[in-house]
Amino acid sequence: MRSSRLSAPERRAAVVETACRVFAKSSYHGSTTAQIARETGVTEPVLYRHFSSKRELYLVCLGVAWDRLRALWEKALASEPDPSAWLGTLGKTYLQARAADRVIVVDLWIQALTEAADDPEIRRGLREQVREVHDFVAGVIRRSQEAGGVRPERDADAEAWIFISLGLLTTIDRRLGNLVGDEFDDIVASRRTWMTGKHA
Repeated sequence: MRSSRLSAPERRAAVVETACRVFAKSSYHGSTTAQIARETGVTEPVLYRHFSSKRELYLVCLGVAWDRLRALWEKALASEPDPSAWLGTLGKTYLQARAADRVIVVDLWIQALTEAADDPEIRRGLREQVREVHDFVAGVIRRSQEAGGVRPERDADAEAWIFISLGLLTTIDRRLGNLVGDEFDDIVASRRTWMTGKHA
């Protein structure tokens, strides 16, 4: 990349793009600003003109990853007319985007968990984002209930936490080499029946 031809906003965006990929594939401690700068095609001093610290860059990556996922979810929901399929649509969209390396939210969460105990800023940023994702999912569940897609007696807040836990399980499964295996499809089918009253 010829960074000299990029505007300052373009250069900043390129640094974030590279950093998100590097953090997700390595770790917060295992990644360096020198590596991120090198892979972006800029110098470390240029990187530090845009970000005061590795922590700041990491928190920006968390935000960018969630913004991308939310945009994909909103687009997928807009094209799904069946409210009983909305929650499943969120899950499928996440898995498809993750397989294409376009969304790395949960990967960054896994990384951030190891930092959260020692770094209050990362802990606060992670807590706020997980809560925001939860509230988005709970909102989708409530809209589905209002439209008759999800059984009205289901607790939207509790079910949103379970949905997030399944997202974490997919990442654990992938990192441990297919730990859950074919059982994951059965889990999803069971959850759909529980939520909608419909059998897959």
